[in-house]
Amino acid sequence: MSLVSPSGQPLYQQLAESFAEAIHQGTLKPGKRLPAIRRVAQSHQVSVNTVLNAWQMLEDRGLIEARPQSGYYVRGVLPAVIRHGEHKTRVRDPGSSKLDLIDKVFAAQNHPDYINISLACPQDSELFPAARIARITASLLRRHPGIIGRYALPPGSERLREEIARRALHAGQTLTADEITLTHGCMEALQLALRAVTQPGDCVGLESPTYFFLFPLLASLGLRALEIPTDPQRGLSLDALEMLLQEQRIQALIAMPGVQNPLGCSMSLENKKRLAELVNTYHVPLIEDGLYDELQFDWPLSPPVKAFDRDGWIIYCTSFTKTVAPDFRIGWTAAGRFHDAIARLKAVSSMAESALLSETLAEFLASGGYDHHLRTLRRRYAANLDEARGLIARYFPAGTRATLPRGGFVFWVELPGGVNTTGMFDRLLQEKICVTPGALYSLSERYNHALRLSCCYPFDTRYTQAIKRAGEIACELAGLPAGEDQGVPLRPQTV
Repeated sequence: MSLVSPSGQPLYQQLAESFAEAIHQGTLKPGKRLPAIRRVAQSHQVSVNTVLNAWQMLEDRGLIEARPQSGYYVRGVLPAVIRHGEHKTRVRDPGSSKLDLIDKVFAAQNHPDYINISLACPQDSELFPAARIARITASLLRRHPGIIGRYALPPGSERLREEIARRALHAGQTLTADEITLTHGCMEALQLALRAVTQPGDCVGLESPTYFFLFPLLASLGLRALEIPTDPQRGLSLDALEMLLQEQRIQALIAMPGVQNPLGCSMSLENKKRLAELVNTYHVPLIEDGLYDELQFDWPLSPPVKAFDRDGWIIYCTSFTKTVAPDFRIGWTAAGRFHDAIARLKAVSSMAESALLSETLAEFLASGGYDHHLRTLRRRYAANLDEARGLIARYFPAGTRATLPRGGFVFWVELPGGVNTTGMFDRLLQEKICVTPGALYSLSERYNHALRLSCCYPFDTRYTQAIKRAGEIACELAGLPAGEDQGVPLRPQTV
C-alpha cells in the first residue's frame, strides 16, 4: 500500500499517523512488536529512512519504544478514566473558598516566572498564523487608513458575519449573517446568553466536571448551579438531564458537547440529536459552548447540537481565540429565538468589536488560510497529547488514569493513593510550577484527586522537566512508584 496525501504532509508523518491510529484503536496492543522496518518500507512503498523517521516520531510521542537486539514495540500506556457511579444532584452556590482558590490558581497561571503545564492558552508562537495575520492587517491599513478612525457600531462587521455563516454551513448550521452576533470572545457570549435567558435566583445545569470560570460567572449574575453527571468518554448524562427537565429543576443548561473542557470527551451524533430534542421539548435553553469544536481530530467534523435545533432553544457560543489569535478576542453567538435579546445586551455591554480586527479575520477566513492552519493545529495537538500522556505514564504513580481527547489540547488526569491535588498544587507552586487542581472543576469535593493538564506549549526541556517533577511529587504523596508500563490500551474503552 502506497501513501498518498492531498495535504502535502511528509510521507514519514503520514506513516506515523497511520500507526498511531492503529495503536489508539487497539489494533496494535501494548507489548506487541511492530513489523520489521524493511517489511513496512516494502508494504507502504517508502524508503527505510522514511520508516525510521516515522518510528522516531512515534517514539517522541511516547507510543512505541526500541528494545535492544529486538526491534520496536508498542508501549504500555495510561488506562482510561472511568465513571464513578451516579452522584446526587444538589443545587449549590459557589462558596468564597472555591472562588478564592480559582483566583489563586489564575494568578499563578498568569505569573511570568512560573512554568505552566495547565493553562488552556496556547503559548507556542508556531500555533498561530501571526505572520499571515500581520500581512493582512498591514494591507487593510494601507488600503483603508480611515478604518481606525471610525467607531465600530452594532451589529459589527457584515463581512465577518457572512464568513462565519458560510463556515457554519459546513458544520450543519444554516445561518445568515443577520442571525449572528459578534462578541468579545466566548466568555462574553456565554455571559450575554445567561443574561438573556435567566434571572437572579434561577438554577443552571452544568456538566461535572466543568470549566471552572463558569462558577464566578454564575455568582456574578446571582445564579445557582446544579451539577449533572458527565461520563469521561461519552459526555453529559442525558438520562439524568431528562429527569431534571421533567422535574423543572433547571431554567437553563450550559454544556460542551463537542470537545469538553476539562475531560476532552465528545458526544456521539445520536446523543447530540437527543440533547437537541430534549431542550426543544421542555423549552429549556441550552447554551452550547463550542470553543474547541473546530479542533476535533476526527474528519469530517461532528456537527454541533445547534445543527439539530428545531425551535431555536439552543444558543451556540464560540470564538477564534484558541485557533487564530488570542489577543483578537473575537467570538460569536447564534442565539435562535434569543437573538434580539442578546443583540440588545451586546449593544449596551460593549457595543461592537474592532472593525480592523474583524475585517482582518474576515479576510483570513475568506482566503482559505484558516482551513490549512486548522489542519496543522489538529495534527500538532494530537501529537502533543500523545507525548504528554507518555510523560504522565512514565513519571506519575502506577495506577494513574487519563482521558484521551479526540480534539483540543487539554486532558484530565486522576491520581491513585488518596492524593489531594490542591496540596500538590501548593507544593509545586513553591518550585514555580503551575498545575490546575481538580477541586476547581466542581462545587463538590468529588475531584480532589484529579488534575487538568494542557499541552499547548513548546515541548522543550522546561515543559518535560515540569511534568517529571509533578510526577515525582505525586508519587511521594501517593506512596507509590512511577508507572512506566501500565499495559492498558491507549484508547479509552467503553465502560
